[in-house]
Amino acid sequence: MAQWDELVDAALARLASTNVLRATHPIALGPPPATPDTFAGPGPWDRAAVEIRLDHETLHQWLSEGGEASDQEEVVGEKLILFSGNDYMGLSSHPAIREATVKAAQEYGMGPRGSALICGYTTYHKLVEESLAELKKKEDCLLCPTGFSANMAVMTALGSVSSLLAVGRKPTEDERIAVFSDALNHASIIDGIRLVERHQEVVAFVYKHCDMHHLDSMLSSCSIERKVVVTDSLFSMDGDFAPLPELVKLRRKYGFLLVIDDAHGTLVCGENGGGAPELFGCENDIDISVGTLSKAAGCQGGFIACSNRWKRLIQSRGRSFIFSTALPVPVVASVHAALYVSRNERWRRSVIWRHVQYFASLTKLNITSPIISIVVGSEEAALRAGRHMLRSGFHVTPIRPPTVPPNSCRLRITLSASHSLDDIKRLVDALTPWLPNKHDEQTYAMASKL
Repeated sequence: MAQWDELVDAALARLASTNVLRATHPIALGPPPATPDTFAGPGPWDRAAVEIRLDHETLHQWLSEGGEASDQEEVVGEKLILFSGNDYMGLSSHPAIREATVKAAQEYGMGPRGSALICGYTTYHKLVEESLAELKKKEDCLLCPTGFSANMAVMTALGSVSSLLAVGRKPTEDERIAVFSDALNHASIIDGIRLVERHQEVVAFVYKHCDMHHLDSMLSSCSIERKVVVTDSLFSMDGDFAPLPELVKLRRKYGFLLVIDDAHGTLVCGENGGGAPELFGCENDIDISVGTLSKAAGCQGGFIACSNRWKRLIQSRGRSFIFSTALPVPVVASVHAALYVSRNERWRRSVIWRHVQYFASLTKLNITSPIISIVVGSEEAALRAGRHMLRSGFHVTPIRPPTVPPNSCRLRITLSASHSLDDIKRLVDALTPWLPNKHDEQTYAMASKL
């Protein structure tokens, strides 16, 4: 959007005039990491991504939660099948990721320990940023220590635009930025907005979850010229997608900056793993795409895919980026390997979506993603359901307040490429007491488009 390009350019000029415009200078680490081996199908290592063990004390504590402690010794199988993680692609245990991590650690240890602007940024970091920018169809990218810090950095940099252009005074309300946020956005977005709102740099508006009529009404009645809409792309607790095509239409109508958190969509959605924007065919309409490397990538870290001008602003004003130590080199090497594997083992994405279809066919639930919420109501009911799943051999964590509102406690289930069809069938059998009683055979939808 031309208006926002002009605003960011003016903010960058202001920073340059006071000599506080910052840039990273990579430390050379030698040749790029070797090309990883990839495979045409699952290997024995995939089970390590979904099979876990809990020690006796932890099992007893979990089974005792909610006041149902028993004096009798309960026997629970040693192995549990994990259905509560975010390792959608099953990459955390992949040989390529393991080998890349070990090799980098042997050659460089943890790498230079400092913030990215001091000494923590290396040619490995730069290489991964370039790969992520290509994946997200963006001009540039900025690596961050976590997805949480990435969202915080975007929000603080965004708020700084109004302060920088006010020059030496607090911006008036008309000069502030109107930020419109989905009601169910991630805590990192909410905290970032609260911070810049407290600094009197933005005015926050919360629209009803995925309600485009409500958002349209709020946008049309807002007199503030500088507008931003921020949303999760795939919501972590409900498993539903933001209506990106409708958001794009509103973006064209009102000219706002569109920021998405594609944490749960990256590598999972789209033919190339480009995320929800690729799935919905609107990559060019997303201005800033935040993501994580600790979910489908199976590693650690966060990133911000954006234009070069936005990257320059964020690395100069995003405090959670500026004042955090950069990711260790072995972690960055593992991310590089994970991105390569994701590009070359596309069958993993196909398996995820086949699992979504299979789960939907067994339960007749209306699910559209690998995130499935079985709402059970009270906290007591959620704890009871969690204990039931544990006794049945499954690690499915009850989700309670403050993560979700009171009386909407749930079992949050996530499907991975590392699960087998038998895992899912046995899971559904164990879930039977907690599934809705009435099903409409015609209502369940299955995500068939990658």
